[in-house]
Amino acid sequence: MTADLKGTAPAVEPVGTAGVDQPPSTEPILRFQNVGKRFPGVIALRNVSFEIERGEGHVLLGENGAGKSTLINLLGGVFQPDEGSIWFDGAPYRPASPLEAFSKGIRVVHQELNLLGNLTVAENLLFEQLPSRRGLVNFREMNRRAAELLAEVDLDISPSTLVSRLGVAQMQLVEIAKALAHESKLLVLDEPTATLTSKEVDRLFDILRLLKRRGVTTLYISHRLQEIYEVGDRVTVLRDGQHVTTRPLQGLGIPDIVRLMVGRTVEDQGVFRDDILPSGEALAVEGLKLTEASPEISFSVRRGEIVGIAGLVGSGRTEAVRAIFGADPKAAGTIRVNGQPVEIASPKEAVAAGICLMTEDRKQQGLLLDMSCAENITITDLKRLSRRGLLDRAAENAASERLVASLRVKTPTIFHKVGTFSGGNQQKVVVAKWLYRGSSVLICDEPTRGIDVGAKAEIYELMGRLAADGKGILVVSSDLPELMSICHRILVFSKGRIAGEVLRAEFDQNRILSLAYEEYGRARGN
Repeated sequence: MTADLKGTAPAVEPVGTAGVDQPPSTEPILRFQNVGKRFPGVIALRNVSFEIERGEGHVLLGENGAGKSTLINLLGGVFQPDEGSIWFDGAPYRPASPLEAFSKGIRVVHQELNLLGNLTVAENLLFEQLPSRRGLVNFREMNRRAAELLAEVDLDISPSTLVSRLGVAQMQLVEIAKALAHESKLLVLDEPTATLTSKEVDRLFDILRLLKRRGVTTLYISHRLQEIYEVGDRVTVLRDGQHVTTRPLQGLGIPDIVRLMVGRTVEDQGVFRDDILPSGEALAVEGLKLTEASPEISFSVRRGEIVGIAGLVGSGRTEAVRAIFGADPKAAGTIRVNGQPVEIASPKEAVAAGICLMTEDRKQQGLLLDMSCAENITITDLKRLSRRGLLDRAAENAASERLVASLRVKTPTIFHKVGTFSGGNQQKVVVAKWLYRGSSVLICDEPTRGIDVGAKAEIYELMGRLAADGKGILVVSSDLPELMSICHRILVFSKGRIAGEVLRAEFDQNRILSLAYEEYGRARGN
């Protein structure tokens, strides 16, 4: 990492700097002893016991529903265990709130982001320790410190930007920057790279390596198994709420880890369906302009084709698909579905035209968290379930049960609220609701964000089946290997325009990245 964090102002010194002068200890910094946690109808954790050493990079793995999120919520003070005990830094640990966990020295960066959208980036970064002068907030100092933190994660945005105007990937970087703002003994990162490009991921790894040298302990959760070797010394695997193993990562291969996680052999990446021959036009976008000043975007997707969209954070990927779906306004452009012109000014009109969108933020934009699994699945087409104006609950339940079984959604019943599901199972419900709708064009924005290897394989196989059925599929992803494994071709966005198109026979990660950086290089005069 090029920046020298030692020169940062004391109030925003990176995580763990206060622990440098502490005497070394052989006592584990964190210990779980026979920990159990129950929810209505679900045993989330059962008799879990393992230890995390001081200063190590510890990786926590498991399928969706294995208990990872519950465990880190125990650490973060969101829940308390029903059985067993937790010891942190040599003392019993049972925080009654996230604030208490924070005060004890544990910082959690959740997969589901917890920023305040109506506040600025600077206010979010320094919310717990706002700089003041004569009893008033010192906004100049706050913005200065925030700018330093944003520079540490290479996020080029103004500290005065409202968080509600950021994309999910930008919010993720703000969460990471926020973790750097305060002294912590244990940093918990839940899927921190899910929406980041390779450049931002490398930057994060540099930061974590620096923090490790300073004695900070990290607990790292990720479904991107290739990256855990960059940050981990040891790994703990959970399965069905129980501890499977804790062992060194050295000498442990990805196939071994997958077998420990799921109890079976699973392919981690999708397999391209070369038996599908795209034909006919499913979606055509011509002259799309997000604003009057933005460049035009034109492309098409054929029936039976999977087209990928790659690009850096802020390249316009998500903004473009949201405009196509009518979720955001557009300044110009025409859209055709199955060869017919359609007018789309709202998501309702897009759905009626046969277009659906799996948003990158499933929690805020993809699901109704207080409603049941069945209600979320069937809400996209209630007319199919209505008889003389009344909802046919038996038909709703039958349709939901079929899709839950097909996608292997882990839930005690279809009547449980999706807000209680793990992130990966929530994503499966999003897929299920659009499958139930039967749209002809499926737009997927980060479709496997926060999904385990087993579920990924199922999503990839499902996309192949949908393409074989004649659907047109557009996939936005920050994971280049993912796009290269399932797509017929990839469109590369750079600064709001399509910098190039790469056909499957020409797929090359370096070439795609070069196109992604093309406009940024021109802006710098390179």
